[in-house]
Amino acid sequence: MKFNIGQDILPHEYKGAIFNRDSANRLRIVKIFFSVLFLCFVVRTIQLGLQHNDYVKSGRTNAEIERRADIVDRNGIVLTKSIETGNIKLYPPRVKDKDIDAVAQLVHEIAPMDYSVEDALNLIRSKKAGAYIRKNAGKEQIDRIKSVNNKYDCFEIEIFTTRRYPQRNVFAHVVGFAGKDRGLEGIEYTYDEYLRENTDALKLSIDSRVQNIFHEQLTIAMNKYHARGAMGMLMNSTTGEMIAMVQLPDFDPNNINDIPVKTRRFKLLRDNFEMGSVFKIFNTALAYENNLQDKDYRIDEPLMIYDKYGRRALRKPIDDVSSFKRDVVKKKGLKKLKAPDIMLYSCNVGSARIALDLPDDAQREFFHRLHLDRPLDLEFGRTENAITYKNWGPTERATAGFGHGIAVTPMHLLLAVNAVTNGGFYIYPTLLKRSIGAVRGERVLDSNISENIRKIMFNIAEQTTAKKARVKGIEIGGKTGTAEKRGADGRVDVNRNVTVFTGVFPVSAPQYIIFILLDEPQGTKESGGWKTAAWNAVPTAGAILDGIMPLLFE
Repeated sequence: MKFNIGQDILPHEYKGAIFNRDSANRLRIVKIFFSVLFLCFVVRTIQLGLQHNDYVKSGRTNAEIERRADIVDRNGIVLTKSIETGNIKLYPPRVKDKDIDAVAQLVHEIAPMDYSVEDALNLIRSKKAGAYIRKNAGKEQIDRIKSVNNKYDCFEIEIFTTRRYPQRNVFAHVVGFAGKDRGLEGIEYTYDEYLRENTDALKLSIDSRVQNIFHEQLTIAMNKYHARGAMGMLMNSTTGEMIAMVQLPDFDPNNINDIPVKTRRFKLLRDNFEMGSVFKIFNTALAYENNLQDKDYRIDEPLMIYDKYGRRALRKPIDDVSSFKRDVVKKKGLKKLKAPDIMLYSCNVGSARIALDLPDDAQREFFHRLHLDRPLDLEFGRTENAITYKNWGPTERATAGFGHGIAVTPMHLLLAVNAVTNGGFYIYPTLLKRSIGAVRGERVLDSNISENIRKIMFNIAEQTTAKKARVKGIEIGGKTGTAEKRGADGRVDVNRNVTVFTGVFPVSAPQYIIFILLDEPQGTKESGGWKTAAWNAVPTAGAILDGIMPLLFE
């Protein structure tokens, strides 16, 4: 087909009058349609121009942004709130000569720290196209500009909603923070869908009063013992409600631009630590399960582990700290102890002997029962996978008996100790306030064994390493743990350790469990250079317990 320039694209035989009239009508309709469309575009453009002071960031309406619900603690204290704010912009070329002085005064009143009246006059006279005079302005400043903008017509307000965190650092890792259109960390991330789709506040199980005491005392401890980090948790033993979760160092979620990613990492769920002698709680429970609680075990000499060929499996024998050998072996003249006293005095040698006396697969099965061998899928996040043994030979069994060679997250340990001490139920935790009703859990230990473990922990708090955690008016049971950290090469670094305290109260009928961890604490003059848990984690727990008891049992 041939095309001729300047003629119809289809110049063929249809040249009758009827054809030409129809074509003209069609063209006329198309012209009218595009004219109307263009007119609508112009009207809308003018409308938007007239409404420049209601501009909203990211093209979203203010209603869409404000849909994100508040987050409050168990008592209704606001932890996170969406607040309307805006950036105020001045357009100097729009300022009329007769209004220069009045506008300059207004700029000074809106942003007194940034502009004096003289600075404002210089800005207006500069004839810059536009300049922000106040970012993240409050409602009072925004309303002030709105009230005069029809008069002066030289300001623009970019309205948007920002997420504010009035508790600042105290709830940093629990609540987390949100971006422009979604939650990025913590509860903001985990419950993002609820917060975007609901207007009712999300009520957490955390008590902000208790949380603040944890934060204060852990900060004191971190500074006093020059620790690299500090962590603490408090959970309701029967409902699984988390009452406090604090991790240091922390950050201000209102200003996250300069915060290193490693500081934002939720270590209570994501970092593994060897917990040391706290694992003797599990070892002693196993002794009861296998009817070994009344058997005498030699504790007055180191224990060497040999492989099946009779060769040394360890570079040096398992031994106890000098204070144990001084106070128990020498002063008390004890050469043998039963399982309850092995836990009471925190004897490594005795714990290792119990572990070797257990049936071959008992430890591995018990750790599996307590969820210590896998990640935990919790309603507020997934934990890191625990570091456990693949092969359970004599060395692994012996060292696991006193908490060395196995690393778990603080959350793993809290839930496992709770299961052993609360009557034998593994309770899944929640960060939401629970109403009265069924609680998700499963039986993992006989209640009589659980009661016996609590009695031993009570004696520990009354007589040995956990004495500094005692609080008048309530019976507390506790257990300490000190473990040397490992370097990048996997070898033990004797100069760096982790100290842990975990406790339950009241002992007769547990309602709460507490966990405290200090990462790489240093010895002090008061401790004589000692940096074990009894000298730092325990007194820290004692200070916290002293502050929160009136709040928990008010």
